[in-house]
Amino acid sequence: MTAMNKRFPFGEGHAHIFMNGADYHRAVETHKNGPDERVIRLHLQEYQKRGISFVRDGGDHFGASFLARKLAPEYGITYLTPGAALFKKGHYGRVVGEAFEDMKEFAALVKERKRQGADFIKIMTTGIMDFQTDHTLTGRALREKEVFEMVHIAHEEGFLVMSHTNGARACEIAAACGADSLEHGNFQDEQSLRVLAECGTLWVPTVVTVKNLIGCGRYPDRILERIWERTGKMLKAARALGVSLALGSDAGACMVGHGSGLLDEFRAFQEVFPEDKTLISELERGQRKLECFVRQ
Repeated sequence: MTAMNKRFPFGEGHAHIFMNGADYHRAVETHKNGPDERVIRLHLQEYQKRGISFVRDGGDHFGASFLARKLAPEYGITYLTPGAALFKKGHYGRVVGEAFEDMKEFAALVKERKRQGADFIKIMTTGIMDFQTDHTLTGRALREKEVFEMVHIAHEEGFLVMSHTNGARACEIAAACGADSLEHGNFQDEQSLRVLAECGTLWVPTVVTVKNLIGCGRYPDRILERIWERTGKMLKAARALGVSLALGSDAGACMVGHGSGLLDEFRAFQEVFPEDKTLISELERGQRKLECFVRQ
C-alpha cells in the first residue's frame, strides 16, 4: 500500500495543505507572505509516495490550497479546495477562514469563491473540542436559521457544502439544513446520527485528530482516551443506522501528517471494525461522494 505509485484505494477527504502536522503558528509564518511552493510540493510528495491520488482540502486564507490544486496534477493527484472557509465574525473559524458579518456578506463571499474557481463551499458552524474535557466545545454554535441560509445560498450558486460542525444538536441542524458533508462531528449521539442517515449527509469524522494525540503529552491521556472510546461507539452506531462515512484525517493538524494521516485514519477504522468484510465497500461509496465535491 505504501510503495511508490501503488494507488491507495482511498483519497484524503479532509486536509489542510498549509499546516505541517506539528505547529500551527509555524505554518502560518511559512505562508503568511504568500503560499510557499517548496513546502506545498513536499506535502504533495508525501501523498504521492503513498499512492494517494485524491485530496479534498478543508481550506485556508493564504492561497495555499489553490496553489496545491494547480501543482497536484504533476503528482498524479486530483485536488479539490473551497479556498478560505467561511465563518461568522465572533465565532470560531479564523484559523482557516474568512469572516462575514451577515448573510449579505456571506453571499458576496460565495460569489467571490465562484470567481476564484473554488470547488465547493466550506462553512464553520461550531467551535472545536476542548481537549481539557471530554464533552465540551470551544465557542458558540450558529443558529439554525443562519446555517439554513448559508447552505441555501451556496447551493443556489451550484456549490456543495462542507460543514465543520461538532456537538449533537449542531450536527442535527447542519444535516437538516442540507449540508452535503459533515466534518469532525464530535460528541454526537444516536439522535443526531439518525438525522444524518435520514438526510443522506456524508460524515467525515477525522478520528485521528484525537487518536494520534494519545501519548504525545500535549493533553491529558485520560480525556483523549475517553473521547476516542466514545468516538468508536458512535462510529458503530452510525454504520448501524446507515450513515454514509468517508475517510479524512484532517491532515496537517497536530500529530496528523500529510499522507500518513490518511493511512492512520484507515487503520483507526479497522480497529473499530476488525475483520469487517463490508467496511471497504462502504468507505469506497463514501469516497465516490467525496469526488463529487465539484461545483456544477
